[in-house]
Amino acid sequence: MSDEPRFLKPCDAAGQASAEDGVVILDGPDGVAITMTADAAEQTADSLRAAARQARAEASRQRDGLRD
Repeated sequence: MSDEPRFLKPCDAAGQASAEDGVVILDGPDGVAITMTADAAEQTADSLRAAARQARAEASRQRDGLRD
């Protein structure tokens, strides 16, 4: 077994959210689906936005040859 970390290839396809019967359904790529309450969906959306901002900043620093 290798000591090198393994990274999954990030997916570039967005998930699609919908509301049905008072819950939020998030359909993702490769058949991934999750249902959650409206409150959980809002918290997830906030967390995703924050993580996306951080990931973009990290990618930009890497492109510019900078390290954290």
